[in-house]
Amino acid sequence: MQRPPIARTTTLIAVLATLASCVPAAGAEDADESDGVLRLATCQFPVSDDIRSNGEWIRSQMRQASDEGANLIHFPECALSGYAGVDLPSIDGLDWDALHSETEAILATARDLGVWVVLGSTHRLGGDHRPHNSLYVINPEGRIVDRYDKRFCTAGDLEHYSPGDHFVTFEVDGVRCGLLICYDIRFPELYREYSKLGVRLMLHSFYNARQKPGSIHPEIMPVTARAYAGVNNMFVSINNSSAPRSWPSRFITPDGLVGARLPTDEPGVMVNVVDLHEPYYDASGPFRPDALRGKLNSGEAVDDPRSEDRTSY
Repeated sequence: MQRPPIARTTTLIAVLATLASCVPAAGAEDADESDGVLRLATCQFPVSDDIRSNGEWIRSQMRQASDEGANLIHFPECALSGYAGVDLPSIDGLDWDALHSETEAILATARDLGVWVVLGSTHRLGGDHRPHNSLYVINPEGRIVDRYDKRFCTAGDLEHYSPGDHFVTFEVDGVRCGLLICYDIRFPELYREYSKLGVRLMLHSFYNARQKPGSIHPEIMPVTARAYAGVNNMFVSINNSSAPRSWPSRFITPDGLVGARLPTDEPGVMVNVVDLHEPYYDASGPFRPDALRGKLNSGEAVDDPRSEDRTSY
């Protein structure tokens, strides 16, 4: 098989400091300076139904990201397996033997490079159960240490996949990470629960490529992720297949701004710094802990008849 071309690289170190009204990241003043900083690679390539080709792309981009200093590498939804209903007409056509051997090769590459990897793939189940649409968490020893399964599958997804039922968090260099997949973005409750779990970096993998002309997804998906980043004070990495008619991967800072992005419909790797010690604008910061505990106002409510009478003026 012909080796994929070297992906176009966009290396952007996104450290956006704000001035007056900035609020430091929670607990930053007490944090060990050696923790809370990592280099994240957000990757995109043209995912296809060819598992061997997908595996070549993934390993090539892992090496590229490692050469650029990344210690956590993030890939899109179904990056290795291809996406049933788009790349594959049906999950029945999936080559499970190829998927197993390519997964083994990726685990070995992670071990050789000494990097963390979040890998989009398809996880086989027993009996007649449809598989999960999953993200594997691979540690620098080349072992799968956890797996997130897409919780909210679309109606089309449910023809091919079984939904998941759990959250996944893990820590890299003192940064707590969470995982979500594509359609999960339509449910802000998931981001809020991850916020309660202390997640500061969300790795949200998408497959929004091969879109029909005029699709709304390129407009709504990135801006929704930006809103969630801002209201939850999280870094967010969103990536996508770069097959034609996609939207490009982005690195979003906790103030909701886009720190970096890759080109549209082109393969690429971008490496950005996640630094919990950096200050970012966080308007809801003083009251978010109370809100997460269910206190949905700021300050103290008053005991006053004119406050209770909502028909007076």
